[in-house]
Amino acid sequence: MLLITPPFTQLNTPYPATSSLKGFLNTIGVSSFQIDLGLEVFLKLFCKETLNELFSLANRQGSIKSKNAQGIYELKDAYLNPLADVISFLQGNQQTLARLICTESFLPQASRFHQLEDVDWAFGSMGLQDKAKHLATLYLEDISDFIIECIDANFGFSRYAERLGISANSFDEIYEQLQLTPSYIDELTVQILEKHIREFNPKCICFSVPFPGNLFSALRCAKYIKAHYPGIKTAMGGGFPNTELRSLTDTRVFEFFDFISLDDGALPLELIHKAVFSADDEINPNTEFKRTYHLHQGAVYFNNNSNKKDYKLVDCGTPDYTDLLLNKYVSVIEIANPMHSLWSDGRWNKLTMAHGCYWAQCTFCDTSLDYIKSYEALDAVFIVNQIEAIIKQTGERGFHFVDEAAPPALMKALAIEILRRNLTITWWTNIRFEKSFTADLCKLLQASGCIAVSGGIEVASDRLLKLIKKGVTVEQVAQVCNNFTESGIMVHAYLMYGFPTQTIQETIDSLEMVRQMFELGILQSGFWHQFALTAHSPIGLNSKEYNIKPNLEEISFANNDIQFKDTTGIDHSKFSFGLKKSIYNFMQGVGFDLPLNEWFNFKIPRTRIKNRYIYSCLTTRQAFNIKETAELIWLGNIKEQPTDSNTQSKDDTNRTFLIRSKTQEAEISMNANQGKWLLEALMKASINNKQSLHFGQMQLDYEQQFGNFDLLWYSKTISTLKENGLLLI
Repeated sequence: MLLITPPFTQLNTPYPATSSLKGFLNTIGVSSFQIDLGLEVFLKLFCKETLNELFSLANRQGSIKSKNAQGIYELKDAYLNPLADVISFLQGNQQTLARLICTESFLPQASRFHQLEDVDWAFGSMGLQDKAKHLATLYLEDISDFIIECIDANFGFSRYAERLGISANSFDEIYEQLQLTPSYIDELTVQILEKHIREFNPKCICFSVPFPGNLFSALRCAKYIKAHYPGIKTAMGGGFPNTELRSLTDTRVFEFFDFISLDDGALPLELIHKAVFSADDEINPNTEFKRTYHLHQGAVYFNNNSNKKDYKLVDCGTPDYTDLLLNKYVSVIEIANPMHSLWSDGRWNKLTMAHGCYWAQCTFCDTSLDYIKSYEALDAVFIVNQIEAIIKQTGERGFHFVDEAAPPALMKALAIEILRRNLTITWWTNIRFEKSFTADLCKLLQASGCIAVSGGIEVASDRLLKLIKKGVTVEQVAQVCNNFTESGIMVHAYLMYGFPTQTIQETIDSLEMVRQMFELGILQSGFWHQFALTAHSPIGLNSKEYNIKPNLEEISFANNDIQFKDTTGIDHSKFSFGLKKSIYNFMQGVGFDLPLNEWFNFKIPRTRIKNRYIYSCLTTRQAFNIKETAELIWLGNIKEQPTDSNTQSKDDTNRTFLIRSKTQEAEISMNANQGKWLLEALMKASINNKQSLHFGQMQLDYEQQFGNFDLLWYSKTISTLKENGLLLI
């Protein structure tokens, strides 16, 4: 079986689907190969020979129209000559080239460089290497603009023909496009595909299609396979069919794919393999499948006749990155922001802590679909075993946990296991801003290598958060963001506008909340997006309850995004530019003193939010109601100082202890007996001790020997320990 990620997803790291599926196939003894076709097409496209050919082709076609494209063409040698070195630099080689790239004379500059003055602020904090990556990315984007204008309008670094795949209720337009002469990039893609087919000689080729921007290329490849290798079976799975193709009836799709599977791919793929490799070539309703479309008697048939249960996560093996060109991935920095760069910069091994979402209540989310509603968490020991295996396989120590929302309790257990094994890794994930993320838990996560979290603040309005069923308040979100930030973990917020029943006043008030969070430094990054109604969300399934009128189309192909009318009559799209412009400035640390109406070219109401509202959320006194089951964790180092016989008598009952953390040291002085007790308690609480010490145990033990525990717990001694590695979670 040949597993393919079609163009284009990410340039900096493999999309996780094929490596996860290959890891599963290993466990059942099925031979497979995988390729990231998008990366290979990009590398072939962005080489001197190909681009030189493209420049000549554009000139012959007379497609160089704009002033920007003409300028690039006239400087074609300046674009071609450094290309190989720039790509090599972005692949992690030739790091000394950064200094040359950062000079004004090395790279040619077209329209993408016009934004440089606006982002010059970032280079001081991001460093020379990141500045060079950003400039190199702008250089590649200039070339990309030329390709889009003069060669192929469908091209994009992380998508291809995305417009065709978005909200494609009918297959008509896509089908018509597939009948046209393949584009230059289409031809390039199938040439590389042909090479791999000859190399691997597969009997079945499976395309993982995560996004609309992968769909057209997957169909183009499948069409080529059917035309030139009719004996090879083709299959499609992944995020796009899982969310969009649940109402599929158009038989023309099966001119390209023999099978389309939904939801978790392990068992469906095993059964597809069994069907393809069996002696019986006839596929019918009696053939055993799991959640798989195929044709039967000229009609689309959804076959789910297998009684086998889906594999548990723990039984799906460890992702296998074999076959992928791991040293060829290209790190780019499109936006000069440290948090945004995580998505496009660096090689990240992808893992999950849990399948689905442990909350699964947000009304805008696809809570009716398996990838959200079916929650299954892994064990921390199992996850860290996977981490160690992948480090050994890839040599990379960066991990992106791609959970819908990572569970706080599991994150805690994961961090402890990482620290106990003395593993050095860098990791980040997506979370819910819930109260479980205390200051001490955030410190533990940071100590284990967590560098960033992203999460949905959505609409910073308590009324709308309740309507969304987010399960958080603005005050709680602010406190959690502060806990992460103070521990040294970056925070990125997903923000929403245009939620059903949202008023203009609430949009402006939400913007003011976000402004205050950035001004206080508890948010480092964010992105506004307009609410989209999806077919599989609670709102999509019960639109009348949210005062919207969906415009339902006849579905024969994709069914996800639904056009609708909000009964408020508000045109929320007019806020898009101002919201995005404001947050762009806030991320740069500027514009906080501007009145909110400066971001919009139309009249808006004054905000009702008090100027120091978020600050007051952070200074709200927290109740001292410590749970007896709270766990004490000691990350520091403490030892008793030797007694100085010249200044301290043998009868002196006080002892001095030196505490060392990674960044500072401190001293505490205690009664000898209490000091001995405290040392023993800290050893029990040590991260390396697998027997947990709970707050209630510690309190009871102390009071049996010394009396009132509160006098100790709220003393300067414990305060000093907290500052140097004592956590209560």
